[in-house]
Amino acid sequence: MRTALLQSSGRPGSTVENLKVLDEAAGRAAAAGAGLLVAPEMFLTGYAIGDDIARLAEPADGDCADAVAETATRHGLAIAYGYPERAGDAVFNSAQLISADGVRLANYRKTHLFGCFERDHFTAGDQPVVQAELDGLRVGLLICYDVEFPENVRAHGLAGTDLLVVPTAQMHPFQFVAESMIPVRAFENQMYVAYVNRVGREGEFEFVGLSTLAGPDGVARTRAGRAEELVLADVDPAFLAASRETNPYLRDRRPGLYGPLV
Repeated sequence: MRTALLQSSGRPGSTVENLKVLDEAAGRAAAAGAGLLVAPEMFLTGYAIGDDIARLAEPADGDCADAVAETATRHGLAIAYGYPERAGDAVFNSAQLISADGVRLANYRKTHLFGCFERDHFTAGDQPVVQAELDGLRVGLLICYDVEFPENVRAHGLAGTDLLVVPTAQMHPFQFVAESMIPVRAFENQMYVAYVNRVGREGEFEFVGLSTLAGPDGVARTRAGRAEELVLADVDPAFLAASRETNPYLRDRRPGLYGPLV
């Protein structure tokens, strides 16, 4: 499945403009043969927007979700995107996957909040593994800081995730995560990992770009630079199956030894 990574910070504070950016990117991705478009963390509203996070937060089935579903249907590809989700009095940092026919397939709430900014504005989710079937692949969702905890990605590996989609807002000076950690996570858990970042300065943060799709061999299939960009790469189920056959990590685990870790 050809996968498109939309590296962009959109237009912080404007869901209307960000939906336009997403629609334009979906058109380009579909024209290039993509079956999935992935946008960054908090793409629909912007990340560093302070109290506007709560003001712009919507339910998982809100108006913005309907708009994304319409975009997905019109362009004929699935879309995964980050947004602030309102559920009662709580606001979650969430990511949602919508199919090419406009069906909401999965919604994930970030479980590991990074820094005072996120802890001040969000409630942490409590479901570590969220998956959906998409075009014969088992797609899982994490968000940014979540992927830096090996336990999270290993849980997906054990649950059979083929493609781990990670909308992110990775900032300076942590670019080593995109450059080094993501390919290692893909290799040690035998999956593809699509890590899709914001870019440029936003409030007090400087996002580093470097969005990548890494394969189960630990090799980046594509990597963006430091500017707004749409990059594409293929997720190959046959290559994944062959890699899992030869890589023994998951088979050679000894869970009985790992109790003291938790």
